[in-house]
Amino acid sequence: MKHEGLPEGRVDPSMGGVDQLSGCAEQEIGQAAEPDDRGHHSLGGLSGKLLLLTGVFVMLAEVFIYVPSVVNFRNNWLNDRLTTAGVAAAVLSETNTIAPRLQEQLLQTTGAIAISLDMGTRRSMIAMSEMPFEVEFVVDMAEMSPLMSVLDSFKVLAYRGDGLMRVVGAGQMGAVKRVDVVLPIGLLQKDMLAFSGRILALSLMISIFTATLVYISLRALLVRPLQRLTQSMDHFAEMPDDVARTMRLSGRSDELGDAEVRLAAMQKALSRALQQKQRLADLGLAVSKINHDLRNLLASAQLFLERLEHVPDPTVSRLAPKILATLDRAVSYTQAVMSYGKAQEEAPKRRLLALSRVGDDVADVLGLPEHDSVSFENKVPQDLEIDADPEQIFRVLLNLCRNALQVLESEREGNLVRRIVLDAHRDKTCVHISVEDTGPGIPENIKTSLFRAFHSGSKQGGVGLGLAIAAELLKAHGGRIRLDETVQGACFRIELPDRAA
Repeated sequence: MKHEGLPEGRVDPSMGGVDQLSGCAEQEIGQAAEPDDRGHHSLGGLSGKLLLLTGVFVMLAEVFIYVPSVVNFRNNWLNDRLTTAGVAAAVLSETNTIAPRLQEQLLQTTGAIAISLDMGTRRSMIAMSEMPFEVEFVVDMAEMSPLMSVLDSFKVLAYRGDGLMRVVGAGQMGAVKRVDVVLPIGLLQKDMLAFSGRILALSLMISIFTATLVYISLRALLVRPLQRLTQSMDHFAEMPDDVARTMRLSGRSDELGDAEVRLAAMQKALSRALQQKQRLADLGLAVSKINHDLRNLLASAQLFLERLEHVPDPTVSRLAPKILATLDRAVSYTQAVMSYGKAQEEAPKRRLLALSRVGDDVADVLGLPEHDSVSFENKVPQDLEIDADPEQIFRVLLNLCRNALQVLESEREGNLVRRIVLDAHRDKTCVHISVEDTGPGIPENIKTSLFRAFHSGSKQGGVGLGLAIAAELLKAHGGRIRLDETVQGACFRIELPDRAA
């Protein structure tokens, strides 16, 4: 049996994994630290848009106010003319004769072209001047609905010409039933346009005043806090691994205060993650430095054992193959931590294995059969076969059993039961494996991060890679591992499905 030493050139792939890991960490930190080139916005920013939108919305509100206002102005204007004309005409009509001078004054006062009264039994023309144009609008104030008032008002505003309008309304005095007045359309249009101009000027003043107050308020309440958030992001992005650069809370109790709390929490989590990645890169770099010498030493030990194989001693003949196999595994394990730093482990090369024999090999490597204080029970049926990669499933069971052994060996009480039990059974196309010990169990503070690298190492000197590597290897097989919290001590249960047909 020949065991060749691993040449120096085989260190390069593992070092490549470290370089890749370190480079990825530095690249992520560099990307996070690269600040965006943002300028300070003025009217083109959020506050300017708020100012513009506020002015537009106020003007839209004024439109809804303007329509009923101008309609009301038009109705009041017409009613005033009818009332003035009706009262004056009724007083003058009592004399039965109206002098031309009084007629002219009445027409000038009301702005009318003609005024007539309906007494019920008779109709009297009180005053009339020359009517050069035809009547284009007839308005009966008694039958005027709100919709008609709106339509007629905008007809007057949009009218172009020198036409007349006839306005009929109820009388206000004595026997006068109705008052009939003919007015120039331009007279009403002129007053309505003047009223519209006053409404527009007032609306502009209200819009500017309201928009200014809203702009100042929203800038103080929203825009400046948002700018503070973006400035904190830029400041943190310069050195995302510096926890001191996280968001300083203002103590606000509104949604922006909640955003500050969440941003600060996210920044702290990102800082811890980057520090963790840097730690992983540093660990891989440190391991790569000792990997070369360690593998050469193991190769030398292999050569020495190959010479011992030829010694005619039964004990040497029995132990030498196991020690050589252990050294082979040790050589491959020097790359285990490095392999974890790469994108993924090597794809499993699955074979049919006798799980009971794998368990015996694990026990031999750990020295459990001859251990003076820890007992090992292999309850796996002799005929139970699994479909798995021989080396990878060995590494999984070795990591679990080694963790259990180290915990049990650390116990001080001499009367405690120290036992590791390996058991398994098949359920159709899936094998269920359990590794159980009688130790104190898994601490509560690491249960949530048990299978994450560098988080589950609770024993002194541990780095927290064993369970993470085991979980990764089982995932590559399509299986999974979990902690059974219903069992006293620590019990890990593995589900390992067969390959799909």
